[in-house]
Amino acid sequence: MSDKIILGIESSCDDTSAAIIKGNKILSNIAASQKIHIEYGGVVPELASRAHQQNMIPVVQKAINQANIQQNQIDAIAFTRGPGLLGSLLVGTSFAKSLSMSLNVPLIEVNHLQAHILAHFIEDANSYPPQFPFLCLTVSGGHTMIVLVKDYFDMEIIGKTIDDAAGEAFDKIGKIFDLDYPAGPIVDRLAKEGNENAFQFNKPKLENYNYSFSGVKTSVLYFIQKQTKENPNFVQENLNDLCASVQKTIVDVLMKKLEKAAKDFNIKQIAIAGGVSANSGLRNAMLRNAQQKGWEIFIPKFEYTTDNAAMIAMVGKLKFDRNEFADLSITATARYDMESDLNTKK
Repeated sequence: MSDKIILGIESSCDDTSAAIIKGNKILSNIAASQKIHIEYGGVVPELASRAHQQNMIPVVQKAINQANIQQNQIDAIAFTRGPGLLGSLLVGTSFAKSLSMSLNVPLIEVNHLQAHILAHFIEDANSYPPQFPFLCLTVSGGHTMIVLVKDYFDMEIIGKTIDDAAGEAFDKIGKIFDLDYPAGPIVDRLAKEGNENAFQFNKPKLENYNYSFSGVKTSVLYFIQKQTKENPNFVQENLNDLCASVQKTIVDVLMKKLEKAAKDFNIKQIAIAGGVSANSGLRNAMLRNAQQKGWEIFIPKFEYTTDNAAMIAMVGKLKFDRNEFADLSITATARYDMESDLNTKK
């Protein structure tokens, strides 16, 4: 196991992040968020890539300073190759390649989704990491999937969304409720004050372990359209109950498939990853299952659940130990096929 110092760079969407790892210990994890997208109700790709260009150097320098190291102590540079917004990824990829050349250190490309899962192995992510094999519910604004994790680089996607991701559903439904973007955390906060059984919304009926959330969104939309015809103030008067009911619906859908997978594969080591893992309703459902089904659950620290460079650096460390390096001809890819990547590189 190496104690090499690795710089991680994450720029897949609208957060510019840089982190320094030594061994499995994070020395710094810096992120610059882009507030400009709030007024547009979603991420504007062109604005995101411009902001990454402005933020990249200051964020990387701050990560180096906070880690209390010198630039020439960096042994390798890990970066998010994809999936994500192509313009944003290009900024991070170009910077990583340039810095790799100037420092004459290896370059390590990282799959963003793989990094969410392997964030569990950061030294302070949990009290201790999950043991193989474990199931990981990876749930974010862009992705929702159940992954059977057999080893660091031996993973199998056993279920995934066929349309909207869970985080995307929260944001789109939040827009129906006239909430600011991103709506997920706002829905979560308001849900704590509401009655989760106040309203019922449709839940998809898919076989196996796949997900669908577009029907939930449509069910909410039609319900709100009908109610506001009778009472234009319906949303404002029932906002907490609406948020609680929506959250319960989405969490129920997530948990039903996860419970089925855990039973079918006879696995009790259950992890969650991605930004939606911060949702209190999902966390509470995981805790209930831990008590009722004897699950051992793993929920990483909040700073390692959202898009962050610490998880990129962690994968960089694991790949460094395996001598898996990229050359300078590598390019960013918006649709990085995690399934083929994980199932062929073992």
